[in-house]
Amino acid sequence: MTPTELAPRFFIAVAVIVLFCKLVAWLLGKAGQPPVVSEMLAGVLLGPSLLGLLFPSVQAALFPAPLLPVLYVVGQIGLVLFMFQAGYAFKSHRVTNLAGTAGVVSLAGVTAPLVLGVLLVLATSATAPIRVDGVSLGVTAAFVGVALAITAFPMLARIITERGHAGTRHGSLALASGAIDDLVAWIMLAVVLAFASGRAGPALVTAGGAVLFGLVLWLAGPRVTGALIGSDRLDDRARMLGTTALLFLVAWYTDEIGLYAVFGAFAVGVVMPQTERTDRVIDTLTPIASAVFLPLFFTFSGLRTEFALLGDVRVLLFAAACVTLAIAGKFGACWAAARLRGEPNDVALRVGALMNARGLMQLIALNVGLEAGIVNSSLFTVLVLVALITTLMTTPVLTRLDRHHSKKTSRERIPLATAA
Repeated sequence: MTPTELAPRFFIAVAVIVLFCKLVAWLLGKAGQPPVVSEMLAGVLLGPSLLGLLFPSVQAALFPAPLLPVLYVVGQIGLVLFMFQAGYAFKSHRVTNLAGTAGVVSLAGVTAPLVLGVLLVLATSATAPIRVDGVSLGVTAAFVGVALAITAFPMLARIITERGHAGTRHGSLALASGAIDDLVAWIMLAVVLAFASGRAGPALVTAGGAVLFGLVLWLAGPRVTGALIGSDRLDDRARMLGTTALLFLVAWYTDEIGLYAVFGAFAVGVVMPQTERTDRVIDTLTPIASAVFLPLFFTFSGLRTEFALLGDVRVLLFAAACVTLAIAGKFGACWAAARLRGEPNDVALRVGALMNARGLMQLIALNVGLEAGIVNSSLFTVLVLVALITTLMTTPVLTRLDRHHSKKTSRERIPLATAA
């Protein structure tokens, strides 16, 4: 298919994706689900799991194979801009006196699901068809463990903001723990990919490049972004263009060293100065990215998800075990760690619920694993299911906890009112 033939297919595909995502967001919004959750589900529904199952010719016409790389590349723009916004939001939510507790919660939230995921793969390796030929059992087990250890920090930040929990104890603790989780998980993913390649070179490039990136970011990041935003010789348009160029340059570098574009974008957001000028840049860049570009990534992931594979009893049982261990390892471990650090039960439960959401970040990791050739269609579908279930359950669980807390508070106030 030539570029001239591909262009009209791209335009109609984008129109269908955007409108369908909006419809699903409207429907799920009535249940309190954030837009990103709806876009995840919409992407899966447009793939072979529903549209391709019911109307295979329609799906083939809307999303021909040559179009998929285009959707991936354009979707990366949405990811980069979304993570840039998430990094900037993280900086605005940071609070003090949380480092110790956040570290313990993050350690538990990474270690428990990582170990459980590895053990699950080792225990089911002889039965579940989740390995790619030529990929070692250790690499597959490590990848599943890392995928279960991921927390969707951007999703977590959006839920906290939309529910008005920014600045609360559980909101701040979850944000800090989630950021550490994602940083550790991406580093572990880079290590797994390096082992999968069978060469030490990629691991050394990632490690050395990450150290160099961290030093440059620490020493020069605030100065460069401060000069870009603070210069009176630039208008808002020039600041927006300069920020975009810097963002894509950093995304290119982190992609090249194996840390991936999203990590670089998040880091740039963290070092941006918090001013009204920066807010205007964010407000200019992110709406079109969230509304148009990001749904393309979700659809690209959905087109590679085949829930029909769950018809294989072995895959279905593995999926059920994976979902169970994912929830126990993340929700349960983070709740327990928060309680051990002396947090009240209602705070610990909310932290566990927020940390359990994997959403967008797990989808990114899955696509990376699929592109690297260490994930097959069955494992990809199982882990997409994990991402959907753990993310969809977050809002209902938080709503239930809020109602329980309100009733508890009301009961505690009644004796005081009677005594008065």
